[in-house]
Amino acid sequence: MKKITINTIIKYRNENKKITALTAYDYSTAKYADQAGVDIILVGDSLAMVALGYETTHAVTVDEMLHHSKAVVRGTQNALVVADMPFMSYQIDKKTAIENAGRFIKEAGVSAIKIEGGSKFIVDIISHCTSIGIPVLGHLGFTPQYLHTLGGYNIQGKTLEATQELFEQAKALEQAGAFAIVLEMVPEEVSKYITEKINIPTIGIGAGRYCSGQILVTDDILGKYSDFTPKFARKYTNLSDIMVEAFENYKNDVESMSFPTESEIFKLSEGEKNRLKDNGLITNK
Repeated sequence: MKKITINTIIKYRNENKKITALTAYDYSTAKYADQAGVDIILVGDSLAMVALGYETTHAVTVDEMLHHSKAVVRGTQNALVVADMPFMSYQIDKKTAIENAGRFIKEAGVSAIKIEGGSKFIVDIISHCTSIGIPVLGHLGFTPQYLHTLGGYNIQGKTLEATQELFEQAKALEQAGAFAIVLEMVPEEVSKYITEKINIPTIGIGAGRYCSGQILVTDDILGKYSDFTPKFARKYTNLSDIMVEAFENYKNDVESMSFPTESEIFKLSEGEKNRLKDNGLITNK
């Protein structure tokens, strides 16, 4: 399998081939998503909630995101690795935004970054990033970093005016050089309209069937994160139950001394065992 690049993603969109994307926050998850042929692996700031236990994505830091991004890059051979720019890593000023974006490319080794929002300020940041060689994945609709401004986990683009605004923002991100745009929690009709009217791929999450591709949080589809499951997140297995059962079985085996067994331990050679006996270090008991 060839390495996925931003050109591959754009090519898939032009060929009407659906793009697949998942989140990952560690080496092994990235490795298996990569082996499965997933096109884009996003080191999402959702790790704040599903991996670090914070209530929202706001708390995760640049250093934490870099730490996890490095692990994901090490586990990936073919997929395009994108890292989320965390809250307040790009909103202060252009200089800070560019410096932090550069760290993800230079230190973590990701191939692109993701930035939320479509304001003039954000468009300017994206334009500057793409002009200096930092590929950017945009993000519109429900943007978790704007949670308090949006008044909660609310569907976006539910009116004509809101649809027009989303479309204008999408066009602005395209013109700024974004290679694709995540559309989150918008009505299917709206995402279909935007997808058909712009010339870069859209990747939906709770945005219906007509985006250029789909992305979900890996811990949601594995049933590993059980605090909250969005309506749009299909569970493909239930690791939470599987893990609890495995941990309970391990605990019971340790307590009953059925673990470890003879085949799971290391033993001295007879000669060395006798030497230890002769020196009083072990007994025959």
